[in-house]
Formats: sequence, structure tokens, C-alpha cells
Amino acid sequence: MRRREFITLVGGAVAARPLTARAQEPAMPVIGWLSIVSPDASPALPFFRRGLAELGYVEGRNLAVEYRWGEFHPERLSALAADLVQARVSLIVAASGVPAVLAAKAASSTIPIVFVMPTDPVQLGLVDSLNRPGGNLTGIAALNAPVLTKQIELMAELMPNSAPIAAFVDPAVEATDLETSARIAAQTLGRQVIVIHAASDRDFETALVAAKQKEVAGLVVTAQPLFVSRHQQLAAIVAHHAVPAVYPPADLAASGGLMSYGPSIFDMFRRAGNYAGKILAGAKPADLPVELPTKFEVKLNLKAARALGITFPPALLGRADEVIE
Repeated sequence: MRRREFITLVGGAVAARPLTARAQEPAMPVIGWLSIVSPDASPALPFFRRGLAELGYVEGRNLAVEYRWGEFHPERLSALAADLVQARVSLIVAASGVPAVLAAKAASSTIPIVFVMPTDPVQLGLVDSLNRPGGNLTGIAALNAPVLTKQIELMAELMPNSAPIAAFVDPAVEATDLETSARIAAQTLGRQVIVIHAASDRDFETALVAAKQKEVAGLVVTAQPLFVSRHQQLAAIVAHHAVPAVYPPADLAASGGLMSYGPSIFDMFRRAGNYAGKILAGAKPADLPVELPTKFEVKLNLKAARALGITFPPALLGRADEVIE
């Protein structure tokens, strides 16, 4: 072999070595984020990222995320979930309740799915049991129906007159269980509960006007994705109409609402981030129990109460986990 040919051959081998080494490096994992809301209406996303970071995964450093937003159109979720499967994501986070979970489950029976949902996944047939999910789904579940019942009880305690109580429900997402719970609470308390539908933020004003026309004592806002994601807008309209309201926990500090009750939505997403990190590290969804909230908090806002001319009963103040001045 001539000297020039030898140098060319050796040089080519050296040049090829970094390419080979790069080809052997593990690919960066990719999470698919599937949500019915819009990018500007996802206050829990930073908490999900925090949960991932606790397991050593940071977006842009050693993790990529493919986002798919339904923009409040549930009918889009199936196509968005299928698109994530085509993108070969490492796992899918169904981040906005039952419609997103069902779309993700229908799209893949093998890709791990982590859900955050407000109803019983066993009852819906999504998992075999809470302790042993048994398939490719697991996550965090907070049962909205009993939370709504407690919210109605709190409003009845605050406003102990005979006037009806309104409950805001998005008819597109988990409405049946919520409406059933509202009826049961009404029967138990001997108090009329009026379910008022709001399917988009454009319905908030109309729904509040309808509630006031029925001379309701107060309003209960369910922890559905529409109301949680648009809580500041809704709280402003409620305050304008001077209607006492009890919100999901994510709303009170951010929007100055009167009362809130329930588990921390933000903590649920942090724990979902933990689960996603565990799965990326090798855990199987079938072996990760579905987690339920363990602590439910009552928070009261004295400033909002003064603006409404309301005084919290001493017993309610004594049970509050936080009182905001």
C-alpha cells in the first residue's frame, strides 16, 4: 500500500469514530404532553416539571417534550394522541382529565401513560385496581364528586338560608358524576342545588347572570379543566357580580376567591412528574399504584369576605387550614 493511501485510510477511520460513538449514545427520552386546554391556560405545568426535576429530568437538558393542546376541543384529542404515538414518544402524560386519558389509551396499549384525573380510574375500566394498575396506565386521581359534595356543604354552612346554591359544571368533562353528587348533596342538606352549565369561558358571564336571576346564595366551582385553567377570568366575573363562591384549591391564592376546598392540584401534577421520571428510569406503570390525595384543605380569604359583606362563622374559621388576610 502506498503511503498516501495509508494516510487516507487511517484518517477516514479516525474521522468516522466520533460518528460511531455518537450513534451509540442513548437517545434523549421524549414525553408527550396531551391536554384539552391551551398553552396559556396550563398553570400546573411548572409543577409537573418540578416533579420531573426531582427525579433528575430537566426539559431541554436530558429530556424533550412534545406538546399537544386541544384548545378546549375534546374532539381533537384522539388525533393529537395518535400524533404523539407517531412521534414515538417515550411516554404520554394525559394532563386534563378523562377525555385526554381515553384518547391516550385508545392510541396505544404499549406506550406508558401517566394521568392526572378527577374521577375513579377503576370505575372507568382504565386500570385493574388502584394498587396494581396492571396495564400501561397509572397516575394521580382525585375524585371530584365527593369534593363537590363537601364544597356544597361549606357553602351551605357559610350561607345558612333557604336560597338555592349554584354549581358550575362543564358538560363536556365528567359531568354525570358531578351532577349526581350535586343532587345527593341537595337531598342530604335539604337545600336546592342548581347545576349551571358552562362549556367555555365565553359562557361564564351568561352563567353568572343565570345564577343571579335564580337568586342563589352562592356558587360552587368544580375542579374541571375549564374552570381551573381559566380561574382568574372566572374569579373576576364572580367578583363583579358579587356572588360568594367556593373554588378548587388552585384558585384561591391566585385569584382572591372567597373560599377553596380540595386537594392541591399543583401537588398532584408534581407527583405526576415524579411518576413520569420513575417510568423514564425504568419503572413499569403496571407496578406503580394509582395515588390519591391524602390531605384536603379549607382556605378562606378575609379580604374577599369583607368585600362581599360576609363574616365567616367561628366554627368554619376554626377548621380552616389557611386564612388569607
